[in-house]
Amino acid sequence: MSHAVDVPATDGASVRKMDAPATVARGHVDWPYAISFVIYHLVALLAFWPWLFSWTGLVVFMIGVYVFGTLGINLCFHRLLTHRSFECPKWLEHGLAILGVCCLQDTPARWVGVHRLHHQHSDEPEDPHSPLVSFFWGHVGWLLVPNHELSRMQLYERYAKDLLRDPFYMNLERRLFWVWINLIQWAVFFGSGFLIGLATTGADWFEAFRFGLSILIWGVFVRTVVVWHITWSINSVTHLWGYRNYETDENSRNNFIVGIYSNGEGWHNNHHAQPRAAAHGHKWWELDVTYLTILALKSIGLATKIVPFRKLPPGRLVTNNQPVE
Repeated sequence: MSHAVDVPATDGASVRKMDAPATVARGHVDWPYAISFVIYHLVALLAFWPWLFSWTGLVVFMIGVYVFGTLGINLCFHRLLTHRSFECPKWLEHGLAILGVCCLQDTPARWVGVHRLHHQHSDEPEDPHSPLVSFFWGHVGWLLVPNHELSRMQLYERYAKDLLRDPFYMNLERRLFWVWINLIQWAVFFGSGFLIGLATTGADWFEAFRFGLSILIWGVFVRTVVVWHITWSINSVTHLWGYRNYETDENSRNNFIVGIYSNGEGWHNNHHAQPRAAAHGHKWWELDVTYLTILALKSIGLATKIVPFRKLPPGRLVTNNQPVE
């Protein structure tokens, strides 16, 4: 499957078009990913059924986007594991990694490997998810077809070897612990809702079952789908639309809307200019809740060796071959 489009740049210049990576298995579908995406989206739609709505479920969803999305994906998978923007105790790192696994964005090692590959070849033919192929490709299409470059052992050997030296991450790969973690979270969310329903409805089992389903759907399925699209929009939207604080050799942009709803990941041009910097917001108005969380961890002694961003000379070209640790 090959996609190529002309994309208008925000500064008036034309942006080149690209084909999908040559390593993509055209005409094939990665069925485990495709089926999972369809099922999760369909189940999440049940949240619009009034019988499954609850204000508690809505609150659990909103808190979950921060706890699992911001702490698990933004702070742990991205800034801690991929770029080593700060250090924290191993017990905290592993706990945050479990939150990331609950977002069903694959294992930490594969997430890290794909993202490091993206930085090394951003908006080049080897980039696994450049939206210069097409918006759909950069957003989710790249996940729906096999890509030989992303085969686990090849990817891990080159881009995630440092992570797999830790037995915790190796076990997530070998023993499918990541699958059990996700099944356990289903049970925890449903079971908690069911028990709360029993306690608040005078042991009405049917109402408790309804409340448990509401918490499960809002707390797991809706939250997971929303966090997916937040993460995917970093790959798609912020390589097409927005402004640039730095001249980089790819098409990254700072997008105000994505920057706000992603809790700081949308200041993507800043990030590509200085990938290891813990802060992605470099201007006073670029709110970065993820970085504020890192500072909060620092204030209680749980985050150290935080990598600062540097002021770069205006007009300086920044290249983006991210070194692998």
